[in-house]
Amino acid sequence: MKPLLFALPLAALGLGAALAPAPTATITVRNKLRLARQSETISLPLAQLPAAVRQLAPASLRVREAKANKLLVSQLMDNNGDGKPDELLFQTEVPAGATLAFTVAASGEPVPASPLTTFARFVPERTDDFAWENDRVAFRTYGPNAQELYDKKDPAGTLSSGIDCWLKRVSYPIIDKWYGRHVHEKPFAYHTDTGEGYDPYHVGSSRGVGGTGVLVGDKLYTSRNFASYKVLATGPIRTVFELTYAPWEANGRQVTEKKIISLDLGSNLTRYEEQIAADKPLPNCTIGLTLHEAKGDVKADRPAGWCRYWEKIDDSYLGTGVVVAPSYVLDYQDHRSAEKDQSQLYMVTKPQQGTVIFYAGFGWQKSGQFASAAAWDAYLAEFAQRLASPLVVTWK
Repeated sequence: MKPLLFALPLAALGLGAALAPAPTATITVRNKLRLARQSETISLPLAQLPAAVRQLAPASLRVREAKANKLLVSQLMDNNGDGKPDELLFQTEVPAGATLAFTVAASGEPVPASPLTTFARFVPERTDDFAWENDRVAFRTYGPNAQELYDKKDPAGTLSSGIDCWLKRVSYPIIDKWYGRHVHEKPFAYHTDTGEGYDPYHVGSSRGVGGTGVLVGDKLYTSRNFASYKVLATGPIRTVFELTYAPWEANGRQVTEKKIISLDLGSNLTRYEEQIAADKPLPNCTIGLTLHEAKGDVKADRPAGWCRYWEKIDDSYLGTGVVVAPSYVLDYQDHRSAEKDQSQLYMVTKPQQGTVIFYAGFGWQKSGQFASAAAWDAYLAEFAQRLASPLVVTWK
């Protein structure tokens, strides 16, 4: 006699939940420009994703390229320091005029390990620098102890709120290694290139590459060294930190200043959110590029919002540049001076609600990234186009 078979509801078998579709967000990324976009960072605000996805643990979320079902490197960001993630980042390349699709869902798979990364840290072993980098560029600036030593006329002191370039030609991180050479091999060993790059760039009292000030007439008023710092994030896609400056004087105005600084993987330009205010209205916030001995070549596209300097340093060439949305721009000046470190390009901007957002950085010929001034110009021009026409990102 055959046993009787009873059909049971799926829920009674515990299979109903297993067969229900998992919460998934579909992300669409559209490039409206007729140029291919490399190393584009996509930011997904967690609070705006579909309700079902918002119920998932942020740490469980994974991003996949929909067509290839490929798991991508991603990074959670806590932007306000409350211990809770606010956005999910991933990077992609978008062909000219293309639209790409991605999915976000919970998964137990680990986020893929990235061979490349971004990084930033305070550096007490070199007085008190603050340094940051990604796979293409590195930078540093100077802290309060360096300022104190300068005021005491100690030769180890540095007085500057300018931004220094560290010329790297490898994609892996070099900050810890180069400062390690400074400590364990000989002081300032990073001024010698042993195959990874080096620091030949002079900042002094200039703005370096993207330092700021307030221009009144022919005089640029600037802060002293940063007074405090706060690291907000480091990771495979983006590094973010804050630098705060002691109040400073600009032609009778008492100025307060904070920079929120970020650097994305694959970018030659650091993003600066300059927050600047005073007890009297400020005429401008001016961004500078030093011209050193003014023997290099200057070029600017004021309507597009960028300027650059191309100069020879040792046996290679270096391009520095600033890009800012044209809506901020008041003026552009090629300022030449007989005073040391004061020949500079000025991008004069008008803060909007006390803030200016701009990008500044460099391209070193010896890194293999830019063979000529024309290649650097093309990079800055395309960066300005991308800034003016951001990717259209939607989700459902």
